[in-house]
Amino acid sequence: MHVFKPRVIQLAVVAAAILMLAGCAEPPAAAGQSQPASEVAVVTLSTSTVELTTELPGRTTDFRHAEIRPQVSGILQQRLFTEGQLVSAGQLLYKIDPASYQAALSSAQAAVNSAEAAQHNARLKAERIKGLLGNNVISQQDADDADAALMQADAAVASAEAALLTAQINLNYTDIKAPIAGQIGRSMVTEGALLTANQAQGLATIRQLDPIYVDLTQSSNELLKLKRQLRADQLAAEVRVELLLDDGSNYDEPGSLQFSEVNVDPGTGMVTLRAVFPNKKGDLLPGMFVRARLHHGSNSQALLVPQKAVSRTPKGDATVMLVNKEQQVELRPVTLGASYGQSWLVTAGLSSGEQVIVAGLQKVRPGATVTVVSATDGE
Repeated sequence: MHVFKPRVIQLAVVAAAILMLAGCAEPPAAAGQSQPASEVAVVTLSTSTVELTTELPGRTTDFRHAEIRPQVSGILQQRLFTEGQLVSAGQLLYKIDPASYQAALSSAQAAVNSAEAAQHNARLKAERIKGLLGNNVISQQDADDADAALMQADAAVASAEAALLTAQINLNYTDIKAPIAGQIGRSMVTEGALLTANQAQGLATIRQLDPIYVDLTQSSNELLKLKRQLRADQLAAEVRVELLLDDGSNYDEPGSLQFSEVNVDPGTGMVTLRAVFPNKKGDLLPGMFVRARLHHGSNSQALLVPQKAVSRTPKGDATVMLVNKEQQVELRPVTLGASYGQSWLVTAGLSSGEQVIVAGLQKVRPGATVTVVSATDGE
């Protein structure tokens, strides 16, 4: 039995040491004691007046567009313009060899002269016969034949004059003139080329770029909302449009909305809107990608929420964290409109006077009690 005494003594010493350590440790926190409330920075929402805008993608297109084609056939003699320069309406651009058309005009003029001579003879004959008809010298049939011959002579003169006019028109077409004013592109033909009337290949293209169109695309649903806003604000007469260039800079001239398409693209559900802009400096060229901002009234009861307060769900829905009257965090889904600087316009989900969390979001969860400070002081 004495063999086991050292073992018992050793265990007693260890137990005593454990009790002493337990006695020195701090007492555990009470089971019901709460952690201190997290501090968050908030902004208190209030209404303000903002200008309502809609930003749409678009592409520039020329105001007028004319492809130059010959209306008569022949050999091109001259090109009378400088490529890339501005031309005026009616300016002579090309000249086709007019020799054959001048000859056709002379022939047509001779045919008119011949028809007029025959007409004059038929008229004199008809007048002589009509004078003899009452004396029973000639028959009624002879008088009718003379009248018919005069009518045929009149018709021959009219036909010859029409042929003369056609010959004159064809001769005029040997001078190819600009139908509109604008900037002319490169020439597709050179002197000596054989041109064909109404050929498929154009000779050159003229584009009028001042003013210039911008075609914008918008969903049909958004277009309905825009039209309702215009009717509500009585601004349907004109919508002011600002242009944002592809490099992010603002175009220095404002434009105006002209019209919208009368049909919706069934594949995309989009409608085309057309705006017109002055382009005196020629900075805008056809085919440029731009963005246009449409100004269509104002909202005097707008609520703006800082963009950093907005989060997105996996489905893309916008949400914000706010502090309610019980100083607890609440998750609120919201509907957003356009952006204004560093803020979003809230169209649904929030009201004036509510406190939205802008800093400390990572420390809180819905339902947690928090301490609030003003965002201007807490940041």
